[in-house]
Amino acid sequence: MSDLSSIAPDPSMIGGVKAAPFAFLPKPENLFAKRAARFAALAVDSELGPYLRFLGELARVQHEIQTRLAAPAAPDRAALERAREFGMPPLDRDVLRTDPATHEILQALLEEAAAIDMPPPAAAALARVRNADSLMLDQMLRDVLADSIPADALAEHAFLSAALQVQFARLASSLDVNLLMPVHSGTCPACGGAPVASMVVGWPGAETARYCVCSLCATFWHHVRVKCVLCDSTAGIVYREIEGGAGTIKAECCNACHGYVKILYEKDDTALEAIADDVASLGLDVLLRETEFRRGSFNPFLLGT
Repeated sequence: MSDLSSIAPDPSMIGGVKAAPFAFLPKPENLFAKRAARFAALAVDSELGPYLRFLGELARVQHEIQTRLAAPAAPDRAALERAREFGMPPLDRDVLRTDPATHEILQALLEEAAAIDMPPPAAAALARVRNADSLMLDQMLRDVLADSIPADALAEHAFLSAALQVQFARLASSLDVNLLMPVHSGTCPACGGAPVASMVVGWPGAETARYCVCSLCATFWHHVRVKCVLCDSTAGIVYREIEGGAGTIKAECCNACHGYVKILYEKDDTALEAIADDVASLGLDVLLRETEFRRGSFNPFLLGT
């Protein structure tokens, strides 16, 4: 997320109160380390403990790879301006899919992930990815970037997703946050990714504002509260949560499109992390399976819900 000091003053003031910044960029230097720590903490008392610990180790590998990467080249200003002019995210998924840096990160992650303690099915999936030819790898990368992962290859794609998160987070961090602008509903303004969840934050300058969190590059972008993330409807928004829970994770359900996206209240629990807490709150997704609402967010580590 961008430091508040890096955001230019907003000339649109209402009653002297500055509007919350539109977006915060990821900080790759600590993004994956914090995620790994959160997975580890959540694993302690969870029925999903073994899986959460595995994902924590995968996030640790992401962090270690990130620390060795050179800073990305400054993005082309003219390309950024063109993207803004046409209402497009500045990070081009098709270009980055074939970027040699993307493949270098992927190969590093596949090699280092082999040292993670994982169940036999996951180890077999990793072996299949490591033995895949270039055409198969390219198709798998396409699947991840289209947020369309085959149900019979979830484990294989999780490793590719982890590599792409490293690449896209580092590139998103180099953007000029002031050039980002809204694109389509439920679409990251930096890379075009789908949200993993939304989060009501307590940060200085953005107190109680709600931000969607990109499942790929981890950019945060502002979205009005009590307004569907998926279709922008403000009619018939209802909230569901696990009875007896802490009240910090709910499902925001829309009666217009019948989709839901989780909403996390970081202002009440600063330890919350969108990717990790989305996985750990699988019970809420299970609860909603018996309703008319269907999950509208994307998490490459929580599929088939």
